[in-house]
Amino acid sequence: MPPFRVMDVIFAANERAANLPPGAPKILHLEVGQPGTGLPLGAKRAVEAALQTDDVLGYTDALGRPSLKARIARHIADWYGIEVPPARIAVTVGASAGFPLAFLSSFEVGDSVALAAPYYPPYYNILLALGLRPVVLPCGIETGFQPSVEMLETLPQKPNGLILASPANPTGSMLTPAALEALCRYCDDAGIRLISDEIYHGLTYGKTQASAAQFSSNAIVINSFSKYFSMTGWRIGWMVLPEEMVRVTERLAQNMFICPPHIAQIAAEAAFGCRDELEANRDTYASARDILMNGLHAAGFSVFSPPDGAFYIYADISDQAEDSAAFCAQLLARHHIAATPGLDFDAERGDRFVRFSYCAALADIEDAVARLKSAHMSRLPSI
Repeated sequence: MPPFRVMDVIFAANERAANLPPGAPKILHLEVGQPGTGLPLGAKRAVEAALQTDDVLGYTDALGRPSLKARIARHIADWYGIEVPPARIAVTVGASAGFPLAFLSSFEVGDSVALAAPYYPPYYNILLALGLRPVVLPCGIETGFQPSVEMLETLPQKPNGLILASPANPTGSMLTPAALEALCRYCDDAGIRLISDEIYHGLTYGKTQASAAQFSSNAIVINSFSKYFSMTGWRIGWMVLPEEMVRVTERLAQNMFICPPHIAQIAAEAAFGCRDELEANRDTYASARDILMNGLHAAGFSVFSPPDGAFYIYADISDQAEDSAAFCAQLLARHHIAATPGLDFDAERGDRFVRFSYCAALADIEDAVARLKSAHMSRLPSI
């Protein structure tokens, strides 16, 4: 099992922060995809109220509280204009639990699952751990970092599954609704199980988001309260399942997780009522995105695809360094900026890329840009 390198970067950054001398510049965390905002106020109040009751907050149904599943169904109807029965919704221990549940319920050992590179590392690593075969589809700026029907048609053998992410980590790229629909139709016709990672929905900047559930009742959709809803540590997510896969997923969840955290489910249900606060957070990310994109250009990072969603920029550093891991180590050691080397997301080409996250506080983004510009100026030849 390869490491999830961003966790190693976080460890190194925290270790350095704990040993900084007095007066040293603080460590700026541009490596982690964790919103700088906290639990929404309405969710916090719901948790406080729940803790004042005599409810023991014990086990819930394995696939979540009925009231939360009904509220998720309402959210899907509001955002995408489609009706999904609450019975097809599974509440999970974060999106992180949704992936092994989806893979185990859909595939047999030895099956192949296609995914675009760069990709979120746990997709690949969980597939390996479960005895499945990842089929990597190399994608670049020229393809919008997204796969296509044409790429699938050129494979020597049809895969058993396909993982999509839109908006994607680490690139922030998005599929157009038409492109997503084409992939859904292709997978349905070819008998390929489509798994759509939609955890960054709500965090888009001028592009239209669409859900695979709009185009296919056979797709598995995975979503989370971690990103748009600012609930990373609460470990709560959800899946939209094909009707025939609900019971097998439930059996797996019963044995692997018992149930999602009860108190987190209460917080999640209340978070849906915090739309104004959540949209204000999104507006802050949009400002941070503009600051970081302009700052990266000024600091000599000339090649990256403008992120359509999420809160990442995947920057090409090949004109500045040949090794993204060493480059990130120097950023941390010399400039106290933590960033993630691209090798985490693409074993073949990732040494040319670095992922910068812009979900930290605006002041930290501005400080990081100033440090990156200063570092760039110090590398320029004197006139």
